[in-house]
Amino acid sequence: MGFDANRPDLLIGVIGAGAMGRGIAQVAAAGGIRVRLTDAKPGAAQEALKFIDGMLKRAAEKGGMTTEQATAATARIQIVDGPADLTPCQAVIEAIVENPDVKQKLFAELEAIVADDCIIASNTSSLSVTLLANKLKHPGRFAGFHFFNPVPLMRLVEVIDGVLTEPWVGDALMALGRRMTREPVRVKDAPGFLVNQVGRGYSLEASHLVSEGIASFVEVDRVMRDVGGFRMGPFELMDLTALDVTQPASELLYAQFFHEARYRPSLVMRSRLDAGILGRKVKRGFYDYASGQQAVAPEATAPSARPQSVWVSQAEPGGHSALTQLLDKLGAPVEAGAKPSARALIFVTPLGEDTTTCALEQGLDPRRTVAVDTLFPMAKRRTIMTCPITEPAFRDAAHGLLASDGVPVVVAKDSPGFIAQRIIAMIVNIGCSVAQNQTATPADIDKAVTLGLNYPHGPLAFGDRLGPERILKVLNNMQRVYGDQRYRPTLWLSRRARLGVSLLTLDN
Repeated sequence: MGFDANRPDLLIGVIGAGAMGRGIAQVAAAGGIRVRLTDAKPGAAQEALKFIDGMLKRAAEKGGMTTEQATAATARIQIVDGPADLTPCQAVIEAIVENPDVKQKLFAELEAIVADDCIIASNTSSLSVTLLANKLKHPGRFAGFHFFNPVPLMRLVEVIDGVLTEPWVGDALMALGRRMTREPVRVKDAPGFLVNQVGRGYSLEASHLVSEGIASFVEVDRVMRDVGGFRMGPFELMDLTALDVTQPASELLYAQFFHEARYRPSLVMRSRLDAGILGRKVKRGFYDYASGQQAVAPEATAPSARPQSVWVSQAEPGGHSALTQLLDKLGAPVEAGAKPSARALIFVTPLGEDTTTCALEQGLDPRRTVAVDTLFPMAKRRTIMTCPITEPAFRDAAHGLLASDGVPVVVAKDSPGFIAQRIIAMIVNIGCSVAQNQTATPADIDKAVTLGLNYPHGPLAFGDRLGPERILKVLNNMQRVYGDQRYRPTLWLSRRARLGVSLLTLDN
């Protein structure tokens, strides 16, 4: 078709002047594109233009562009009365309320106004692109064009092909996204598209383990920041995005996937949504914000207790090696025998198993057994785990010893996969599911997640860094102990782990 994203006189329409619409208009204008902006609410588009002008001037003050460039960008945006004024546009981007009936009514109106080869795109974050297109006369020229909030700061845009979207449309939107100085990724229509699927692994698994009494909200956040390397813990993040956004999106995704166990929502999140404890915007969420800042109690001082002697299981050779090296640095009295002595503190280093399972299957005394997570570096924070009958004296001795060099320790209740193992294994596995379903390429999956969610690594790269075979073992053991299909490994992960190749490996 004749769409040229780089033509000097390109004209696009943006319908909806809220946070998303005005952001889209701003980055389009900054990319040299002429924009016609409209909103059904009287005065909203004018307010948006004033806001955009202020943002562009601020960007010029900070050196992001010249004053002349900012002025020219603002001048490219024209406020129009309604869709009827979008006739000459080569593409129209819809950014209105997330209601399929309202959107479809708008698209039907647009089809009678724009040319047959005008691209119609939706910024929907949760609705099926295929469903939205199913009443159009020309569904082939319709696609998803999903930006992230705040648009000027979030460089990612998902270009979503519906079942009937013609290839040239997605190609054109990829080029348009690049001209708008975004990083586009191509995605096949699926519930949650790409980024919102992978993001469920972080929030939902964290919520499930808190609901099981494994750890507190703040402990999970501390582990995921210090051990996982995330900028924000899952509960801090949900407080920022607000539960009245996160939970309905989670429930919709679960329903759209026909109750796929990996996306099962959490009762913790539902009950807090029902109670109106939504996060920062109401000054109360998983944390209290009454003072305007996040209120967090300081960590308790580690016990002064130390063990008489320590014995480390060799059931996981890698974990045994990592832990004994640390214990040597801490000056711990480590026993070298094949079995622990009668009063030794027993350490196990499971991958995906709980302390109870390790103690019983290895023939160890569960009253003296404490598990240590060695899958991750133990330089900034350490995680230990007791079983229901671990004696407090041995728990405290383990805590005191592992915190003796000043590195904080989280003491979790018994759980297959500790905290970080569980959450990151789920993120990796969902990323592998996206690849298996050919929703996006492996490279685009990692690119989208790092840009759209600010994770330290994409899900497939995360799996490669930790070792696909170890992630597979974590998932297999969690599924075995829990008996829950939620943890079943994807074939994408299983095959590549067993073949000893990267999770980014494409099929020949």
